[in-house]
Amino acid sequence: NATSYDVMAMVIITIQAFAGMWINTFIVSVLCITWVKRKSFNSNEKILLLLGCSRFWYLCITWVYFFLSTIYPWCFYVQPIPQLFAAIQSFLNSSNLWVSACLCVFYCIKIGNFKHIFFIYLKVKVDRIVPWLLLGSVLLSLAICILVYKISDEVHCNNLNSTTLGNFWKLNVRVNKHFFPILFISGFGFATAFTAVMFSALPLLLSLWRHKRKMQTNSVNNLSMDAHIKAMKSILSFFLIYSINFTCLVLTLIYSTKKENPVMLLILVFQYAFPAVHSLILIFSNPKLKKTLLRTL
Repeated sequence: NATSYDVMAMVIITIQAFAGMWINTFIVSVLCITWVKRKSFNSNEKILLLLGCSRFWYLCITWVYFFLSTIYPWCFYVQPIPQLFAAIQSFLNSSNLWVSACLCVFYCIKIGNFKHIFFIYLKVKVDRIVPWLLLGSVLLSLAICILVYKISDEVHCNNLNSTTLGNFWKLNVRVNKHFFPILFISGFGFATAFTAVMFSALPLLLSLWRHKRKMQTNSVNNLSMDAHIKAMKSILSFFLIYSINFTCLVLTLIYSTKKENPVMLLILVFQYAFPAVHSLILIFSNPKLKKTLLRTL
């Protein structure tokens, strides 16, 4: 007995999910073909590969989740399906956020032009640091996944008499001592990743702007100026959409227990557009990916 709200939400999520999966599949495919030809990955390609994989599976699991909650809502009463979906979505969402934050940090270190001794040290060691950053992101996401599974299991067991069907996060549960840790863990992870992006994007924009003004003073050729302007636009656009995504994630925590709320639908539209829109920005800011995409189209 799906309502018009459920049908509309399912259509929107389906369009966004399949578009995002296609875009991220393209990124992963191009990178894998490059690896087969060269037998090696640089640091940027490692981050993009992991980011593309995490976003593909995040969108895939999200679509399956919404499909089941709309067509077969009764399956969310079968343990441990609700707990598994909550844990897997938390893992993939955290991986998506943390790896994208690592990408922004990498760009800041690689492109930024600061004379501080610690920054110079990071610039020299960045290729060795990247694998550890990615490993740390995965392990942190796995830790959050385990905690969310444990807490979700306790919440589900304490609310077996709930009569609300559908989205596990929208079950008619009491916000008690078992539910608050999920909100706290999720909010802390979102805020930490956003802080890392903010402290990477803003100094990088400042560095590019200062370098652009210096080139203008020295009358450097237009090609170099255009490259810096494009880099500034890419970083600024990523920072803006990441800020919107962070706001949507926080609002999701606030409205997570509301049933059929139009505000929640609007939040989900922006939230699930992030993996596709940001991946498109990455494609068009990467000459190789852009050229391959245009040739493929």
